[in-house]
Amino acid sequence: MKASKGTIIPEKRKARELAKTAGWTESLQRGAVCMFEDIWQKTNVEQYEGWTGSTDHIAVTVIPALGAKAVSLVNRKTGREWLWRSGKPFGNRGFGSSFADGDESGWDEMFPCINACNYPDAPWQGCAIPDHGEVWSLPWESRRTGSQLRCRVNGVRFPYTLEKVYSFASDHTLRIDYTLKNRSDFPFSFLWAAHPLFRVREGMRLHVPEELTEIEISHSERRRLGAPLDRQCWPIAQTRCGRIDLSVIGPADGRHAEKYYFVGKLKQGWARLSDPASGEAVAFRFPADKVPYLAIWANYGGYGGFYHVAIEPATATMDDIGLAVRRGEAATVEARGEYAWHLEVALE
Repeated sequence: MKASKGTIIPEKRKARELAKTAGWTESLQRGAVCMFEDIWQKTNVEQYEGWTGSTDHIAVTVIPALGAKAVSLVNRKTGREWLWRSGKPFGNRGFGSSFADGDESGWDEMFPCINACNYPDAPWQGCAIPDHGEVWSLPWESRRTGSQLRCRVNGVRFPYTLEKVYSFASDHTLRIDYTLKNRSDFPFSFLWAAHPLFRVREGMRLHVPEELTEIEISHSERRRLGAPLDRQCWPIAQTRCGRIDLSVIGPADGRHAEKYYFVGKLKQGWARLSDPASGEAVAFRFPADKVPYLAIWANYGGYGGFYHVAIEPATATMDDIGLAVRRGEAATVEARGEYAWHLEVALE
């Protein structure tokens, strides 16, 4: 139905209201309707069709065919690219392939597990979950709806639909809303984790809520932090070579790579990576009641010779859904139910 002259159609009215609520500047509010219509533009990334969404402060590029992953997150004010790239061509070898055989770059979604393992509960008990889960290697459907980029995918070995919606909560904040739909008559336990690989340099800092003082080791190259399931203090950990401050990004020494989870459920859902040299930072916020765990992947060259760090909010622990279920640390979506959560990523 065509709107009469002077009428604001619902999508445009919503755009204007969102801009005002989000605290955008007055000039941005005046231009919100027009800008939201153009906020997502099709682009080409190597041989793939992508979408780029932008505000005056942020630009993000997503490739739906590659797990709807983000391959670029840029601060437009400074020109800084936050997402790390391995140097491989973008792509993967399809469902069930090893993560190491793909491009290993940017921001992937890990679901319904991270480690390759077997699902623990009936009626899917023993069903194999591929390395880094199902959805990172699958093509997702995508469509632009006004100010949003909506992406979704169906499970292969499990009856679920996972949807994520990219939008902008403010001029400097990307928001991603997730909805998991269980299409079966049985509860479904899962481990979802964000996997954004950030470019880093020595001296950058990790910030987490002050009540987080202990970590549990998932992986430590050369066992610098100990064996899997060992625990260490945060931020100062004791190693065979002395004490180290895990909150400070170390040099690319080619020897160390570590994945660890903070012990216990979060009371506050946030984490931040800052660069004292430039004054810039990337900050995550998420609902702790739906995303109650937080992990860090810090690779100083010990894995693949790569140098990057990931902040990984998660719905379960220790990279293994079987272990998480046994310990009562896995999220569950009820039969025919939905489980929703979100991330906000601010470039400061």
